[in-house]
Amino acid sequence: MAQGSDSNDASFSDISSNPVCAQSSSDDVKKVMRREKNRIAAQKSRMRQTQKADSLHLESESLEKENAALRKEVKQLTEEAKFLSSVLSSHEPQCAGLAPTSPDLPSFREFHQSPPLRN
Repeated sequence: MAQGSDSNDASFSDISSNPVCAQSSSDDVKKVMRREKNRIAAQKSRMRQTQKADSLHLESESLEKENAALRKEVKQLTEEAKFLSSVLSSHEPQCAGLAPTSPDLPSFREFHQSPPLRN
């Protein structure tokens, strides 16, 4: 049995000392290392992509909330403008009778309906 064991050791040493087998083994190790490196790189790439998608999703939610708040504010301001216009319209006849009209000065309504001055 010891002799069989020795013959196995001799055949093993012959394989490891064979340059073709050593090169093949070295190539296999390089392949495994390259595959591992590629696997890690792919994993990192997927992780970065997931993080970017998550951050874009959070930003989208934030912008949608801000947009909803702005729409609500615009609606409130529009309603306020309508209310103030109606108050002005109902009050104008009273002020027109009291205030002297000067040909040099535009009326309140004309002043506010004219295009804004540009600098």
